[in-house]
Amino acid sequence: MLSWEESQSISSMRRDRAWVEVDFGAIGHNIRAIKHLLSPHTDLMAVIKADAYGHGAVTVAQTALKAGAQWLGVATIPEGIELREAGITAPVQVLGATYTPEQLRAMVRWRLQPTLCTPKQALVFSESLSAADLSLPVHVKLDTGMSRLGAPWQAAAQFVQLVHRLPHLQLASVYSHLATADSPDPTMMHLQQERFERAIALIQGAGIELPRLHLANSAATLSDRALHYDMVRVGLGLYGLYPALHLRSRVDLKPALQVKARVTHVKDISAGTGVSYGHRFMADRDLRIAVIGIGYADGVPRNLSDRMQVLLRGHKVRQIGAITMDQMMIDVSRFPDLEPGEVVTLLGDDGKYSISADDWAETLGTISWEILCGFKHRLPRVAVGQPWECCESAAQS
Repeated sequence: MLSWEESQSISSMRRDRAWVEVDFGAIGHNIRAIKHLLSPHTDLMAVIKADAYGHGAVTVAQTALKAGAQWLGVATIPEGIELREAGITAPVQVLGATYTPEQLRAMVRWRLQPTLCTPKQALVFSESLSAADLSLPVHVKLDTGMSRLGAPWQAAAQFVQLVHRLPHLQLASVYSHLATADSPDPTMMHLQQERFERAIALIQGAGIELPRLHLANSAATLSDRALHYDMVRVGLGLYGLYPALHLRSRVDLKPALQVKARVTHVKDISAGTGVSYGHRFMADRDLRIAVIGIGYADGVPRNLSDRMQVLLRGHKVRQIGAITMDQMMIDVSRFPDLEPGEVVTLLGDDGKYSISADDWAETLGTISWEILCGFKHRLPRVAVGQPWECCESAAQS
């Protein structure tokens, strides 16, 4: 058993190299700001799959519920179990595919709600539940144009009728997912909505009452109130980033994540000296360089080598040479007094400058979702601001 002093020393050492700071006050702000866009009858699902996009699933879930979210969305059963083990009682929908009796038993045990995509899946689940004389809320997903999970929207009435007839399955919602909601051209989004509406009409024409409808992701939530229905599923917006540039004026969001690292070594090199593997960077003059303790094993993409900047003492400084597994080099020639231990900001704010996941994504030709999800867990998560404690009344609302 570690002593208190040893425990504190280890905790301190976790920030000796590099870490991720998460501002839970910003997450609460984002939830409340987005809820202002919603009608009173529209619930908000906080999507916290992939460890809440790298922000820490349990604490983000607690914060989101306290700030007004009513539902939580995860991709996998273990992600849902993690929330339940932390004492979270709010409804949790598993958005990913599940199809075996073993998975079903786990969802019953942990009160998780599955997504149904096929009649076969519905039959397997009903049979397994019948054997145990149990029931479970289920969510029917329709494919209206994403071409991923979901039953064909044209077959919605037959599928939902089957689910409705099967014992032990409780229809909790019918939903779909938008493929192009972040595009400035809404044509495909409107086509998907039209298909969704036609599917709903077919279901209602069969005499089935639908308890809940949902279609909107973060982009659709910001785009058009007509897409909100009974619930919206908010992922990226929860963490303070916009799904597209043209949506930035719709709501004031605050990025919740910053990435920081310490200077571990400082040295002077002469003109003509190569830096890092492959000498892809050659000094064109005498330079002072600093090594900082973070690399691609922590989630900084190697393809950012020689293409990124960091923030130090309120200034932008360039990264030089190949980013290595655990370290990278930066040009600190303007700071002759720099010593090991100083903090460098890779993502976040310092003085008048800011670097965001969007900046990295643009450089790499990818999306900010991938950047956020890339930070590995050897980077400790450090809370900035006051994390919300899970409130029983909020969790059960």
